Amino acid sequence: MRRSKVDGEKLLASLGDRLAEIRGRITPDADMSKVTWFRTGGPAEILFQPADEDDLAAFLKVLPEEIPVLPVGIGSNLLVRDGGIPGVVIRLSAKGFGKAEQVSQTRLAAGAVCPDKHLAALALESGIGGFEFYHGIPGAVGGALRMNAGANGTETKDRVVEIHALDRRGEKHVLSNADMGYAYRHSSAPAELIFTRAIFEGEAKGKDEIRKAMDDVQHHRETVQPVREKTGGSTFKNPDGTSAWKVIDAAGCRGLTVGGAQMSPMHCNFMINTGQASGYELEYLGETVRARVLEHSGIRLHWEIKRIGLFADGHVVQEFLGLLV
Repeated sequence: MRRSKVDGEKLLASLGDRLAEIRGRITPDADMSKVTWFRTGGPAEILFQPADEDDLAAFLKVLPEEIPVLPVGIGSNLLVRDGGIPGVVIRLSAKGFGKAEQVSQTRLAAGAVCPDKHLAALALESGIGGFEFYHGIPGAVGGALRMNAGANGTETKDRVVEIHALDRRGEKHVLSNADMGYAYRHSSAPAELIFTRAIFEGEAKGKDEIRKAMDDVQHHRETVQPVREKTGGSTFKNPDGTSAWKVIDAAGCRGLTVGGAQMSPMHCNFMINTGQASGYELEYLGETVRARVLEHSGIRLHWEIKRIGLFADGHVVQEFLGLLV
């Protein structure tokens, strides 16, 4: 579905009585700057927050297939373009999808919007080791499943056992670790799947040992990352054999600014909104960094932050997207 602008009221009216039995919250022309950690971006044509998994399934079953659907999690590594997002944005609620619980001596279950830090905290409380790395990841379980989030030498693929999801038609699926096709910051699970919950496995470990590892993770984050800024976490994936921040720094991009967007002087693989940056300024900055790194070192950086939506009128996509993508 290709269009130049979004119109949530019109789209909602076109659905008529299809959504009469839906229990979740439906908001046309929803302000996505209130959802993303960058605090910028255009509106979602329709934002749907389902009450629970059955409500989400019912919604997807009655939604016409030609209307695009996009899940966004808690918005921690998301850059929304200024023209907004056509179709329906799915944002799972904490009440329906945020619970985490211990299900066996070494297993935990968590909903897709359970923050990674909460999962790590439950592991500590349960005496289950192997989840300390999640204490330093600013996101939620759904995003971790999709992109194989990791830190400190451990990745999601090392802990996840079973994933529950819904497809675009509202049908439920259960996937194994092998079904996800995990690689570095990547899974090959079908893009249409909306993850709802997962089961993870760790190993029995003393709470003092777990707590120390979590404290080390937190100390590292606070001393080298701009955790109190409006940011989306790591901007680019690490290239083979080196770190993204090293090649960005070598290309002279530490502290580089475009309007209100800046590559953090503290950690130059973190992009921050210093005040009122637009989505376009943030993305233009990122593409400028990619171009300078390619010219300086021959390394082609790949975005880790997910960029979605339409460009606002007057923004020329070819100015930067045509250069490297």
